[in-house]
Amino acid sequence: MPDAGRVITGSAGGLRLEAPGAGTRPFSDKVKQALFSMLEAEREDAWDHPFLDLFAGSGAAGIEALSRGAPAAVLVERDGRAVAAIRRNLEHTRQADDALVVRRDVLAVLAAPPFPPAPFGCAVLDPPYAQAADLVAALGRLAAPDGGWLDEAAVVVAKHFWKDELPASVGALARIRVRRFGETALSVYRPEADHAEGAP
Repeated sequence: MPDAGRVITGSAGGLRLEAPGAGTRPFSDKVKQALFSMLEAEREDAWDHPFLDLFAGSGAAGIEALSRGAPAAVLVERDGRAVAAIRRNLEHTRQADDALVVRRDVLAVLAAPPFPPAPFGCAVLDPPYAQAADLVAALGRLAAPDGGWLDEAAVVVAKHFWKDELPASVGALARIRVRRFGETALSVYRPEADHAEGAP
């Protein structure tokens, strides 16, 4: 069975996750550890708020957030095979009660009004590398001023192919850093204008 790595820490720490299929590209443990270290570095109270996992794949990001104490997580994924894997992973890690799995296209979800438990304190976007345009479009909808998806101190991380340059700012979000791990890059965004990349 394809493997999606393990839950790094928290109540489900050490448990291994199932990947949707051999053709998927789940977070490696190294990238996942870096991602969550970045979230915690940017926001001390990251796990006091609901978490949004877009293009959720195996559900690894949402499950990691719940394991670390997030009160709720919404995981959005349109692929039926992936949704089935997410549900099995949530049951395996005993996180199902605090998760909402939405089987729908991410852009369609973000085009509609936010639903509980929005606003979210952290969000991760992890589409297939071939969907770079969808990633930028999703960032734009998530970052729409007064869109209601994110709280005022939210941290947003986009995982993408390192050669795909994401915008330095989109909507109410400004990119504050990019880190590369082999062919994978993580771009971190915050809503505050004074967090813009290169700002003093």
